[in-house]
Amino acid sequence: GQGVDEPLSATGFRQADAAGLFLSNVKFTHAFSSDLLRAKQTAATILGKNKFSSDLEIKYDARLRERKYGVAEGRPLTDLKAMAKAAGEQCPSFTPSGGETLDEVRERARDFFDFLCRLAVELEQKEQDVRAAASRSSEAPAEQSGFPWTNHCSETELSSDGASQTLDANILVVSHGAYMRNWIGYFVSDLNCSLPTDLTKSQLSSVSPNTGVSHFIVKLENGNVLKPEITCVCLNQDSHL
Repeated sequence: GQGVDEPLSATGFRQADAAGLFLSNVKFTHAFSSDLLRAKQTAATILGKNKFSSDLEIKYDARLRERKYGVAEGRPLTDLKAMAKAAGEQCPSFTPSGGETLDEVRERARDFFDFLCRLAVELEQKEQDVRAAASRSSEAPAEQSGFPWTNHCSETELSSDGASQTLDANILVVSHGAYMRNWIGYFVSDLNCSLPTDLTKSQLSSVSPNTGVSHFIVKLENGNVLKPEITCVCLNQDSHL
């Protein structure tokens, strides 16, 4: 939850190191993290291993915090399950006294995603100017960056006609398990996110393992932030662990 702001354990730091090595060839344009210590340390560790973005500023945002669990925070998971059973409800839909409902968590996720979309739209014109200048430059091409689970370059995607187009933003977001499950639920149920064909319902509803990586491509046709086209490339990737 939010109330117990503990640092990463030794295992947590090893997992963050592994995630950083896994993503070391991905060139990020922006980095956002929950302002809780365990997420901040994870984000810093990931970027510290990055070949292209080690000096990138991490911006901390309270909207990325884990779900608030009220009176259950700092107590074993078995206590939360017992509270839910006593109330005649099931986890994770049960809301302990003083905690956040799933709808409240989803609203935070929706607000932050809307912020990211608007950020990308604002960058579009600036990026177009940069590309125009780069096309006129005779400099040698820089070392390419790439995602570890795909063959395409992290800075480019293929348009419908097969031409390569540069991404306006490539954003690292570091958050928490229950929060991210709600965010992904928002993508799927509200925004009709396209999912990998081999993804099962249980995988979709499960909480990501620590430092699990999910990759989404978001397209905003003509800068329309109200109708994003979202494709899930991978969900809760853990091959680095």
